[in-house]
Amino acid sequence: MRDEDEIREQYEFLKAQLEDEEMNHEGVRQMFTYYRRALGWVLEEEYI
Repeated sequence: MRDEDEIREQYEFLKAQLEDEEMNHEGVRQMFTYYRRALGWVLEEEYI
């Protein structure tokens, strides 16, 4: 299992990639959105 810092770093990287103007292909955007949501759930479960 990854540690929290590694997961947060990956989440921030994906968030920056998604907001990049060159990342405008809808399929790629949707994939990153799902991945970000999944990472968010993992982080939330750590604090429940």
